[in-house]
Amino acid sequence: MASIDAHYSAQDIEARILDALREAGLNPDQRLLPEELAALDHFHTGGYPASLILQDLANIQGSDRVLDIGAGLAGPARMLAASPGCRVDCIELTADYCAGAELLNKLTGLENLIDVHEGSALDMPYSDNSFEVAWMQNVGMNIEDKQGLYTEVCRVLKPGGRFAFQEMTAGETDTSYFPLPWATDPADNLLVSADEMHSLLDECGFVAEYYEDVSDTQLNPPTSTATESTAQSSSQNSPQKKAQAPLSLSTYVDDLALKAENATRSLQEGQVRFVRGVFRAK
Repeated sequence: MASIDAHYSAQDIEARILDALREAGLNPDQRLLPEELAALDHFHTGGYPASLILQDLANIQGSDRVLDIGAGLAGPARMLAASPGCRVDCIELTADYCAGAELLNKLTGLENLIDVHEGSALDMPYSDNSFEVAWMQNVGMNIEDKQGLYTEVCRVLKPGGRFAFQEMTAGETDTSYFPLPWATDPADNLLVSADEMHSLLDECGFVAEYYEDVSDTQLNPPTSTATESTAQSSSQNSPQKKAQAPLSLSTYVDDLALKAENATRSLQEGQVRFVRGVFRAK
């Protein structure tokens, strides 16, 4: 646990975020749009476009109460709160990320729709049958007790509730390039194969609606991304100044370029795979 905390630690994250926003030509004293923050607050494979895809796959409605597990800076939570208007509870292990999420919730005016709780995905402070949707992006790689994780997710979902997720899974050979975005060293790289993940979900009370290895899509992304299109539209329609410098995960992720390069090499060489899934609780 201590090594995970150290890996994701980001001291003075609120000051870092505010400085980055100003450098990007955004005014923190005026309400920001979630789309304007997309390059900053979607810290997972595929970024903001991947979040849009998962939202569509899970068919999330405004009436759904959503639990964002391992929420990070809560970018996806704000995306879902803004449209279609969900109430979202976030649980996040890292205190720094919780502080950053709270700040960005206020800057976007969405703090009344999003609750952020510091805690573990293995012991969540929610009642049974509380949520229509559980959402998780690139989180399970740091959790060894996956059966405990999936059992806990199933517990808090209503019968028929959807578990929408994306994860890195183990490939055919051992992962050898470190650090990675989710692991400084091999001890924190807690991957299982896609088949084992599916079996564990079955055992823990889920039925698959959709489950796919989308590694090739990640390795060969479309030329123009949804992030670029949204950023252009946001720039044109927002009262904020046009961005002067790009927002980036490097605002709070140390050695980002090296970690991203190692992740790409691992995926290219089949050491890791990338999957998406939507499963229903029985």
